[in-house]
Amino acid sequence: MSLLRRAAVPAVLAILVVVAAIVVVTGRSDQKTLTAYFPRAVSVYEGSDVRVLGVPVGSVDTVTPEGTKVKVVMSYDPEVDVPASADAVIVSPAVVGDRYVQLTPAYQSGDTKMANGEVLDTDRTAVPIELDDIYRNVDDLTVALGPNGANSKGALSDLLTQTARNFGGQGQQFNTTIRNVARLTETLSGNKDELFGAQAELQRFVSTLADNDDVVRDFTESLGQVSTVLAGEREDLAAALQNLGSGLAAVNQFVRENRDVLGRDIQKATRVLDVFVRQRDKLSEVLKDAPVALNNLALTYNPQAGTLDVNSNVNENIERLLTDPASILCSIAANKPVCDLLKDVPGLPAGGGAGDGSGGLPGLPIGTQGLGGLQGLSLAQSDPTLGGLVGGGR
Repeated sequence: MSLLRRAAVPAVLAILVVVAAIVVVTGRSDQKTLTAYFPRAVSVYEGSDVRVLGVPVGSVDTVTPEGTKVKVVMSYDPEVDVPASADAVIVSPAVVGDRYVQLTPAYQSGDTKMANGEVLDTDRTAVPIELDDIYRNVDDLTVALGPNGANSKGALSDLLTQTARNFGGQGQQFNTTIRNVARLTETLSGNKDELFGAQAELQRFVSTLADNDDVVRDFTESLGQVSTVLAGEREDLAAALQNLGSGLAAVNQFVRENRDVLGRDIQKATRVLDVFVRQRDKLSEVLKDAPVALNNLALTYNPQAGTLDVNSNVNENIERLLTDPASILCSIAANKPVCDLLKDVPGLPAGGGAGDGSGGLPGLPIGTQGLGGLQGLSLAQSDPTLGGLVGGGR
């Protein structure tokens, strides 16, 4: 019985090993693979983790140096989706210890999935900075600033000494400066929307200037020419400004000394201006008709005889005097009681124009003849409003 047990134990162990190998082979047969090339792969070995968001999803199969690059073949679970744009990054969780490969970013719904067997070149991989590189850079900096570098003639020592002299005892000022900078940063952060809005408006302004470059250039050239002219006349401008200053000082003194008189004059001028405002319609009519009237009056002048030639319309007025003497006499008298008396005179014909006492001579228009009686007559008839004043003849 004991011999049978001894023989069965090795057989069972062999069967378990074969089954485990079959399970491993069959379990990994459907896994996805990924090949990535890194500049270096320090502390990355076969069996190192492959992670997504820090969660292990696979492992490194092989690490093979190839020239100046390292080829790393990985496999990960088939149910894990990786975006087609993902990169492979070697992550160092500690200064000393194994590292793992992280696929980033994680897959989002809608992203294109990475195909099985994808190959990532060095432009899509990244490695951490090694501690040796940090030590090397610090050593290079120390040598550059040491006695064989920038401080070979004591320049760095002089800089530190002079800085200590200049800023010695200014600790409070430095503290205040740092606090103010912190407040400024906080203010800018709290007004970032306004700041970016101002920047956007500034960008639009600059774009507008760029779109109107020719106009801006012309304006700049014109401004330059104006500046040149002003520069050439600067002495005259200075003298004018000096005289203007003296004049303003004199005006100021005059106003102070005559404040009361000026106040009364301004009040009176205001009354006069009020009259002009109330009579603006009549003033407008005078300004419109006066030039024509003066022109007609000038045309009546006869330079050869030195007289004013007018058309008295004698025949027409005599005819009116015979047919309507009351109207003519009333117009000459320009008096209502006289007109009333003329209407009551027996045997004196009275026309429709008598009795209003309005004054004037409606039956005796004065017509200008000017040079020969033609030019003045036509100008007078061109404006009906002046027919009774100058040029109302036939």
